[in-house]
Amino acid sequence: MTSTSVQSPAQSIAQPSSSATHDVTNQAPPLAPYDASADTALLEGLRREGAGWAEADVRRIGLLAGGAEAQEWGELANRHEPVLRTHDRYGHRIDEVDFHPSWHELMRVAVAEGLAGAPWADDRPGAHVARTAGGLVWGHSEAGHGCPTSMTYAAVPALRREPDLAKVYEPLLTSREYDPGLREPTSKRGLLAGMGMTEKQGGSDVRTNTTAATPTAEPGVYTLRGHKWFTSAPMCDVFLVLAQAPGGLSCFLVPRVLPDGTRNTFRVQRLKDKLGNRSNASSEPEFDGTVAWLVGPEGQGVKTIIEMVNCTRLDCVMSSATLMRKTLVEAGHHVRHRGAFGALLMDQPLMRNVLADLALESEAATTLTLRLAGAADRAVRGDAGEQAFRRIATAVGKYWVTKRGPAFTAEALECLGGNGYVEDSGMPRHYREAPLLSIWEGSGNVNALDVLRALTRDPATADALFAELALAEGADARLDSAVTRLRTLLGEATPAGARRLVEQMALTLQASLLVRHAPPAVADAFCATRLSGDWGHAFGTLPGGADVDGILERSLGL
Repeated sequence: MTSTSVQSPAQSIAQPSSSATHDVTNQAPPLAPYDASADTALLEGLRREGAGWAEADVRRIGLLAGGAEAQEWGELANRHEPVLRTHDRYGHRIDEVDFHPSWHELMRVAVAEGLAGAPWADDRPGAHVARTAGGLVWGHSEAGHGCPTSMTYAAVPALRREPDLAKVYEPLLTSREYDPGLREPTSKRGLLAGMGMTEKQGGSDVRTNTTAATPTAEPGVYTLRGHKWFTSAPMCDVFLVLAQAPGGLSCFLVPRVLPDGTRNTFRVQRLKDKLGNRSNASSEPEFDGTVAWLVGPEGQGVKTIIEMVNCTRLDCVMSSATLMRKTLVEAGHHVRHRGAFGALLMDQPLMRNVLADLALESEAATTLTLRLAGAADRAVRGDAGEQAFRRIATAVGKYWVTKRGPAFTAEALECLGGNGYVEDSGMPRHYREAPLLSIWEGSGNVNALDVLRALTRDPATADALFAELALAEGADARLDSAVTRLRTLLGEATPAGARRLVEQMALTLQASLLVRHAPPAVADAFCATRLSGDWGHAFGTLPGGADVDGILERSLGL
């Protein structure tokens, strides 16, 4: 049997000898280990948004995320998918989901590094920015386990609407200890939270939910009866759910295990067979006499849970930006080692144009993500202007960045050619993950209409957006023109045109951030293409004047 070997990039371009048909030539070596935090735009944004104090931790997480062990955890967690066990061997209902050990390793690190609820217990300015930056790099390991950490993070501000419940559960939701398994919540070292809003007859239209909440003799305690259509991470300890109380749609806290140690009724009917996000269990639970505690007043369920949605929408933007950066790094690594037509791919002008175009999109997504995280951090500390900006900009970012993810990931996969289309490259897993983020926490239409709703109900949101754009006024004529166009679109806004409006808002906002904070090579190319139309309909169509070399040197060191 002929042994295999891997040759250097220079050797790989040469034709193999006819006697060595099984020699491996012209293939890239494994990427791992690599530094997932080696991203200039990310580190600059971390400092700019007030969390420079966390840079050493972010760099450490980046090395861990790009390490061979963490990359293997991600692969194994998706190969060995969660398994539902509705009953034990004796016929008792248990409704448990078994995960591969790699899932638990990913969760252990994520919680320990403060990527779940920890920022709410950290008084340092920038704590929420630090968490987002940590997510941008740790997400290089695997995407699915970001769902329970995201929901745990988002549950805390909603739970604070009921101080007595927050007093009990918040210290455990903000813990940095991962303590899996169903036990009485206050007996554990740390808790995870999920949420259950959608039902099969309504989807995003949660006001049509039919799950019923019946008051008991004990104040604030109800029993629920109904069926949820899409509830992720069913092995979380507690859930925030929406149900119809006598006073209207209300928010409730549902623990998997009751204070007396008995199992609450939480019948997991099945796990969803999803396109991607395979490592994460998503389920249909049934409530039947399920004990729940009211969170916030009756009839104000949407108002109570909206703060949770704002947080999870930010994490959708973060996760899309992470997938962009991860697949760009994979593509950049491949072209460094793969030869075609007598030269390495990284030296081929058209490939450099494609990669530079992707790099622009990735930097714009990362920069916007960190700006949104900065707004969230300052908003929770009482900054009214940032609260208004966050309200509209998070929905704008959620719409646009998550929409760009699938096309971006497909183009990055194509940089690897057929090698990217096979499972063990990892790229198909990233590609299947990408569409998820534009669906969860409100599809594109829901977010676009939410922007219109914010503009109508709270004019301060538009003022906050234009105040942000004004910070770059006069720095680029194309940006100034885009702001003028945006004002016109706002005056003509209709539901049918909501997507067009929000797209323009997103591109103008991203351009303003890059004009202020990115090098001229990046800002000029972005404004020329995304604002002025000197661009095709696919990535890799940057105009001849674009500083491709400057963009690639900043993003990938190419």
